[in-house]
Amino acid sequence: MGVDGKKPYVIAVIIQVIYTGMFVVSKAAFNQGFNTYVFIFYRQAAASLLLLPLAIAFERKNARAMSFRLLLKLFLFALIGTTFSLNLYNVSLKLTSATVGSATSNSMPVVTFFIALLLRMEVVKLRSPSGMAKVAGVGLCLAGVLVIAFYVGPSLNPLNHHRVLAAAIGDADATRGTWIMGTFLMVLANVTWSVWIVLQAALLKEYPNKLLVTATQCVFSAGQCFVVAAVAERDFSRWQLRFDVTLLAVLYTGFVVTGVSYYLQAWCADMKGPVFLAMWTPLCFVLTIFCSSFFLGEIVHLGSILGGILLVGGLYSVLWGKSKENRVAPCGETNMIHGVEGENSADGGEKDERSNQVNGDREHDKEATIAPAEQV
Repeated sequence: MGVDGKKPYVIAVIIQVIYTGMFVVSKAAFNQGFNTYVFIFYRQAAASLLLLPLAIAFERKNARAMSFRLLLKLFLFALIGTTFSLNLYNVSLKLTSATVGSATSNSMPVVTFFIALLLRMEVVKLRSPSGMAKVAGVGLCLAGVLVIAFYVGPSLNPLNHHRVLAAAIGDADATRGTWIMGTFLMVLANVTWSVWIVLQAALLKEYPNKLLVTATQCVFSAGQCFVVAAVAERDFSRWQLRFDVTLLAVLYTGFVVTGVSYYLQAWCADMKGPVFLAMWTPLCFVLTIFCSSFFLGEIVHLGSILGGILLVGGLYSVLWGKSKENRVAPCGETNMIHGVEGENSADGGEKDERSNQVNGDREHDKEATIAPAEQV
């Protein structure tokens, strides 16, 4: 394997390291007492400052004008997928831990698949190995969430008792009720994000300029998040960014996570496909366990690890079923086409039409198998 062949693997690892940093610095900022709603506003504002100029510079020549109907769609999608989902997600992160946040991110492709199934965008053949794998994946993810929420288990001592990112306020272990509520809020945030992913796939067929669509939603969500933050935190003196981990968290999540990782994910998915990218998500879970323990002094419980393992198992089960299905379906279609060609060579036009349909299905599968896009 040459240098170029190793690039996707290196990029995939870098992406997971970036998201590990997101979980750790975000949790550290919340431990400092920073308001989660204000944090999301600053994060989206920073992302808008980065993405909007890039979108104008790179896509202004080939982008068509946005209609009022499209702008309304983008506003609603930003409200669902960013404003609601991210605010809910960060509240749940404050109530639980960075480890739980990283563990539940493994459920994203599974939840997305389940929603697509409910909307009849996916089909499951229960008697086929791929269908059984998909159903098993959904079951494993559900089991993982329940284990994280209701089973604590023995605690594992932190790697570093002297926190590198020390908390300014008491951040003792959450009460049992708070932990359970935080876990299910995080699942709800993942569900709304998955709904956004499904809607986004349809939107990009209508308006394929990805960077401009993302930048516009960032701008809309920044305005929406400002309203939410102003209602939630009316003392504007607490909006002040200090030169500590809170400023680092805003800049890191706004520029590095939304900006750099967006480009890296798009490049990696284009080179190796979204399934390849999704397969690396468990690495973020492992890294977050060690980093949150070392930098934050988090006490990781066995329940979180076991639940995370079940979630990872569910992820790989669905990905395996999806990849198995994608390998078998085109083959079956091709055999059928060849059979028609053998029976009647005069049906060349029909053959071409069906071949185009198969190729379109392949492209659709490539787009539909969405990587576990962490909250942008």
